[in-house]
Amino acid sequence: MSTRTRTLAIVSQKGGVGKTTLAIHLAAAAHERGETSLIIDADPQASACDWSSWRSGAAPEVIDTAPSRIKAKIDLACGQGATFITIDTPPHAENAAAAAVEVADLALIPCRPSAFDLAAMRTSLRLIQLMNRNGWVVLTAGPPNAPRICEDAKLLIRDLGGKVCPITLPERAVHRHASASGQTVSEFEPASKAAVEISQLYEWTCAQLNMSTIASLETTA
Repeated sequence: MSTRTRTLAIVSQKGGVGKTTLAIHLAAAAHERGETSLIIDADPQASACDWSSWRSGAAPEVIDTAPSRIKAKIDLACGQGATFITIDTPPHAENAAAAAVEVADLALIPCRPSAFDLAAMRTSLRLIQLMNRNGWVVLTAGPPNAPRICEDAKLLIRDLGGKVCPITLPERAVHRHASASGQTVSEFEPASKAAVEISQLYEWTCAQLNMSTIASLETTA
C-alpha cells in the first residue's frame, strides 16, 4: 500500500478513446490491492459517476468536479487519506487537460491506432511535452488480431517524441458488458484476457509511479 498519494491524469482531446475505461479500471485495481482510491470525474458527461451509481456506490469512490476545482479536490482527498487518484477529463477541453496534468504524477493519453485518433493525440502529447510532465500514450481499442496496426502506431508516436506504454488494451466486448453492469472486467469476467491486460497495465503504472517493488516491464515496446 502507498505511503503517499499518487495522482494519474487521463487526457485526450478526442472522445471515445477509453479515458473513462482507464480511469475506473486503474482506480479499481488500486482498490483491490489495498489502496484508498478515488476517481475525480471532470468530464461534464459524467460517465464515471454513472458507472459508480450503477454499482450502488461500491468502491472506488467517484466524485465530480469542474476542471478549475481539480487541485482543491485532490488536496481534500489527500487530507482524507486517499492514496491513488485518477482524473477523468473531457475531450475538446485543453484547459481541463492542462489542469489535470499540472497536478498529476503521471499522465496517460489513451489513443486508438487509427489515423484520426493519432492526429488528435498530437495535441495532448504536445501539452504534456510543453508542461514537461511524465506522460505516455496507451493504445486502446485496436483489433486484437492485427498487431501490425499497433506497431505502426507506436512508430508514429515515437517519431513525434512520445513514449508508448508497452501494454495495449485491444477492443474487447467484455469492457462494454462490464461497464453496463457497473463492474470492472476483473469483476465481470476475472479470467478474461481483458482482465489480465488491465492487471498488467496497473502493475506497469505502479512501476512508473514508484509504487511497487515488482520488476518493471519494459518501458518501451
